[in-house]
Amino acid sequence: MPQTSRFKLNPTRLHRSALALWLALLASPAWSASNTTTTQTPTAEFVYKYLLGEVAAQRGEFVLASQLFLDLAKQTHDPQLAERATQAATIARVPQLALPSAELWSDLVPDSIPAAQAASQLLIANGELKKAMPKIEKVLTDEHIRPNAFMELNSLMMRITDKKSVLQAIQQLAKPYPTLAEAHFAISQAAYFAHNEALMEKELKETSRLRPDWEAPAQIHGQMLTERDPQKGIAFYREFLKSHPDADQIRLALARSLLVQKNTADAKVEFTTLLEKHQDNPEMNVIVGLLALDAREYTFADRYLQHALDVGFKEPNKLYFNLGRSAAEQQDDARALQWFDRIGEGEQFLAGRLAAAAIIARRDGVDAAITMLDNINGLSDDQQILIIQNQALMLNQAKRAEEASALLGKGLQAYPDSPDLLYDYALNAERLGKFQVMEDALRKVIKLKPDFAAAYNALGYSYADRNINLTEAKSLIEMATRLSPEDHYIMDSLGWVYYRLGDMPHATEQLRRAYAIQQDPEIAAHLAEVLWKQGQHDEAQKILDQALSANPDNEVLASTAQKLKSSL
Repeated sequence: MPQTSRFKLNPTRLHRSALALWLALLASPAWSASNTTTTQTPTAEFVYKYLLGEVAAQRGEFVLASQLFLDLAKQTHDPQLAERATQAATIARVPQLALPSAELWSDLVPDSIPAAQAASQLLIANGELKKAMPKIEKVLTDEHIRPNAFMELNSLMMRITDKKSVLQAIQQLAKPYPTLAEAHFAISQAAYFAHNEALMEKELKETSRLRPDWEAPAQIHGQMLTERDPQKGIAFYREFLKSHPDADQIRLALARSLLVQKNTADAKVEFTTLLEKHQDNPEMNVIVGLLALDAREYTFADRYLQHALDVGFKEPNKLYFNLGRSAAEQQDDARALQWFDRIGEGEQFLAGRLAAAAIIARRDGVDAAITMLDNINGLSDDQQILIIQNQALMLNQAKRAEEASALLGKGLQAYPDSPDLLYDYALNAERLGKFQVMEDALRKVIKLKPDFAAAYNALGYSYADRNINLTEAKSLIEMATRLSPEDHYIMDSLGWVYYRLGDMPHATEQLRRAYAIQQDPEIAAHLAEVLWKQGQHDEAQKILDQALSANPDNEVLASTAQKLKSSL
């Protein structure tokens, strides 16, 4: 169940932050009854509905408040009432009310940029890009927020699955601003998501020409070059640093590339340059330490993380966790547990306990790890659910699926409407061949959380894998794609259902996209099988051989290899 270009922006993070920031570019007034006055002569009915709406808002009943204010706005054509309706519906997270309220607000005051922002955001969230375009154009007329608005456009449009139409829209929006670097940067991002690397590179170069000292486009350009040819990326970073020696983010990117290429001597030079300038800067030591840790340069990582601790990094729990992670990756379980045990209450506490449990499970057995997790007190409901999920995972890894299922079932007795527990319970049921139990659980997940992309994907993939209900399977996976368009596992599922339906060109396209993003063994198996069926035996065998070399114990790969061999 598995993106196309190898280097990767973070669409999920972009999307989560963008919707709020887009509206925040022009701050709306805080919720307050005093923000609204009507110029109409009030009737008794108006006064009654208005007061009822105010009381509802003050009590937190924002759906009722929005309905009342929207009715009044339609009657009186008062834009402030339409704004209040929009605010209330947004707080209540009811797009069915928020969208008509925002559209009415924008129609009543066509020169209002806040109204245009609200309407455009909600229209895009509803998939109505064409209708949103005039509203976005209005927002961009404000020169004070124009740069930030361009920077958020791709995030705002992240859930639109037709990335070519998004690219065309952003090109149209950018056309009146040929000298604005942020506009060209927005086009480059859209080109990335539309898999147009040539245009992306062109727009990144234009962005850097307009703002030569801006690190963000230079960093992405360097990433792009590095993925094609690491030495060209390294050369690009070095050239940029000649004219911008204080560009710390570029120097960090250079150091990261050098580490990936195992050029630790030159990477150390770049780290030393950074830390000479920021010697006692805890944050810089942490950044360098984490870079080294990700590159598995444990000596460097431990040194910089320990120094960050020595110079007073404000969040020592993060350092304890990552020093523990470093020790665990070096198979030094005793030292890892010492670091994890130092983590106190706070954000990293539960992560540390779960990491410690993984070591205990490996060293002393799953039951000891489960007991340790059971003895943690003072957990929130969400944390307790996470504990149950991890205990079930450990049981499954120990091939104790029946016990994992029982544990998850017991958890659901305490938290019957937890989408995450239900989802894990469903997948566990599938492992046990209990397909109706799986289907019922996943349908409940979808009902509880309609934007849970993985649930649609899991149900659709299960149908496709069993070669049943293929029309519904395709619809379910397409829904998952709309919710999470850059997820490689969902791309894999879509490719697999195309294969089951006999659509080999689309199957191959989707599976190649998924495999280019993540060389997951199951994606490899699917791609190899689809290529084999089309007579492309050499490429299929090459993909299988590479995947088996990296994952020699993977059962799906082994099964696929045997199936293809027997078909000769």
